[in-house]
Amino acid sequence: MAQRQSTTAAVRNGIESDTQYGAVVPPLYLSTNYSFDGHKIPREFDYSRSGNPTRSVLANTLAELEQGVSAVITSTGMSAITLITALLDHNDVLVVPHDCYGGSLRLFKHLSSKGHFILNVIDQTDKFAWENAIAAKPALIWLETPSNPLLRVVDIKAVVNKAKTVNALVAVDNTFLSPLLQQPIALGADIVVHSTTKYINGHSDVVGGVVVAAEKELGEQLDWLANTLGLSGGAFDAYLTLRGIRTLPLRMKQHEYNAQCIVERLTAHPQVAKLYYPGLPDHPEHEIAKKQQLGFGGMISFELKGGEASLVTFLETLSFFSVAESLGGVESLLAVPATMTHRSMDDEAQQRAGISPNLIRLSVGIEDAQDLVNDIVTALDAAARYNGVDA
Repeated sequence: MAQRQSTTAAVRNGIESDTQYGAVVPPLYLSTNYSFDGHKIPREFDYSRSGNPTRSVLANTLAELEQGVSAVITSTGMSAITLITALLDHNDVLVVPHDCYGGSLRLFKHLSSKGHFILNVIDQTDKFAWENAIAAKPALIWLETPSNPLLRVVDIKAVVNKAKTVNALVAVDNTFLSPLLQQPIALGADIVVHSTTKYINGHSDVVGGVVVAAEKELGEQLDWLANTLGLSGGAFDAYLTLRGIRTLPLRMKQHEYNAQCIVERLTAHPQVAKLYYPGLPDHPEHEIAKKQQLGFGGMISFELKGGEASLVTFLETLSFFSVAESLGGVESLLAVPATMTHRSMDDEAQQRAGISPNLIRLSVGIEDAQDLVNDIVTALDAAARYNGVDA
């Protein structure tokens, strides 16, 4: 096969692969089982938990996009994370960020409390915290960059260099950027994970996950564990996700363009107390983001001035942002992390992570940019009037 760019791979992978009828789009295989060629000779696929033709096309596509050797398609993003933790023994140390997605942190703490591994939760922007973490010789380092919801950026190459000194694996949650805007394996990571529910599928109608491995042996281990634990994704979900990938390059461009238009207005509005977007020159990790990302993505977080009444006024004034969890769909979404995506974290943990009650996370969709900007400004003006702030 000729060498191709990521945008071409996203569109072309699996196209014209049907040898029976010459279908341009790869068919959907819903069969749960496949006949043996005699009782001793299994074919390429025998049982759909272990392998499925439709799921394989999706796995091959994501492995190529992430520059990995193989990928495992899982039923959800959380099952993808669970699969990675299954690599660990009870005395292994797992290092994770204190400001990661609330569902991830909940899982890590639960499994650690059951004795599956030893958990070390640190501020990954603190160099002294890193020194102590590496001194404990972790088996696995978990990165979420940009982080959810504060969009902190971690230098993947720098962490990989630290990890190599103690033979630790590095896994990166790349959900916020997709393979089109960041490729952690090219930066030295061993594993990349996505909730494919988000940008990769992009239409808020499929739940799924993927784990991509940089090396063959690790990929085989992850594949064996996924089959053993029953974490594999379904064929129809894989089919829809593959359809979503075809438009990923175009969608990501519009997500990012719309986000930048909104950021421009947020920076100038007096009702915004703090703004978190790695594309801003004053973002603490802006230079790192420029170095390791191919773009700044469609996620924005900001803190609103005032109390809960100001927040409610802002939310009730919006027309084109749905107040809902998840992200990465074609439609614009808004979440209040403290009471939605990160509500599983207690108040102390939220404060430590920097999640305030008035923090708002935007997943900017692909609607008309001016409509979205006008909607946000109108809602901010309404909240400002409520608080007596000149808008």
